Amino acid sequence: MSAAIRVLRLISSPRGAESESLRLSHLVLDGLAGQHSLQVQDVDLNDLQHVDRDYAMALASPSDADQAEPGSALQRSAELISQLDEADVLLIATPMHNYTVPSTLKAWVDHIVRIRMTFNGTPQGKVGLLRDCPVYVALASGGLISGEQARQPDFLRPYLQAALATVGLRNMHFFCVEGTARGEQALLEARAMAQSQVAAFFSAE
Repeated sequence: MSAAIRVLRLISSPRGAESESLRLSHLVLDGLAGQHSLQVQDVDLNDLQHVDRDYAMALASPSDADQAEPGSALQRSAELISQLDEADVLLIATPMHNYTVPSTLKAWVDHIVRIRMTFNGTPQGKVGLLRDCPVYVALASGGLISGEQARQPDFLRPYLQAALATVGLRNMHFFCVEGTARGEQALLEARAMAQSQVAAFFSAE
């Protein structure tokens, strides 16, 4: 077994321990634990403040503020970026809300996609400044978003791929438990399918 790796797990569902995305993220952790010793840092995004006026003004200026005020959105942004930069693996446990990410996860993205800190703007476009690391997304959706029976759009996966690529994170893997709102039997089948998906991925590693 290789040396311990640092896993930053983001928890964005408001359902707490009953969350299907959190349940799925445990399976991902189990898969990782079969290959590495883990140091897991959980961050519950449900209490994360949104960016504010001072944050927006600072990012619109030609240079960053010399020092962020304690408790400010700018300070919280710097802390979240530091957490991400120190992680060897990013694990995101998220539901799909109205076809895309919940506002809790969007708030985190707004904090960490930050010019001059996680990306630079160039004539050729945005260039990420963070070192790439594996990103695993444990996703739960009430409806079906994959396969021939999918009946709703999926903006979550392409959005996260684009947003995280902006800061340099491109090595992304999605695991999904779909149809959680389709009844108990459908939920059990969806859990079993997601478990098989995770097991197959890590057994092939």
